[in-house]
Amino acid sequence: MTGLFTSEWAEQVRAAVDQGPAEDVRAGKLPSYWQWIENVRAVYSSSWALGVRDLAGAGPHYLRLGWKDGICAEASITGPDDPLQATYVLAADLATWRDLLGGEDPGRIVMYRRLRLEEGDVVRFFRGIYFFVESIAVIGRVPARLP
Repeated sequence: MTGLFTSEWAEQVRAAVDQGPAEDVRAGKLPSYWQWIENVRAVYSSSWALGVRDLAGAGPHYLRLGWKDGICAEASITGPDDPLQATYVLAADLATWRDLLGGEDPGRIVMYRRLRLEEGDVVRFFRGIYFFVESIAVIGRVPARLP
């Protein structure tokens, strides 16, 4: 198992979100829901910087995912001294990341602003919110060793 916010974990996350949710997850929601997500995803070309504010005394770190025409084409980790460039920047504390990896509902995490949008056009971001939430759910299923 790779460590949270490591390059290896970032690549595993990229592959997982690029593939999308497994069939057993998809079976739990209406086909029209997934069709809406596929329509959003098909033209999606933005980047997300998903941060942890308090990573074991190392300062904030971010998982940056770059989307190009619906494909998660890149993933990287940036540290506190690295330049942060993304369409949308969101951050949470380590406890929230633990909860996400422990199976907590990602929709609730976003709705209750535990993973908070800090930079980016809020209206444009929320136009694709279900795509984002389902991608966060996929990230939550990628195993990671927590600090």
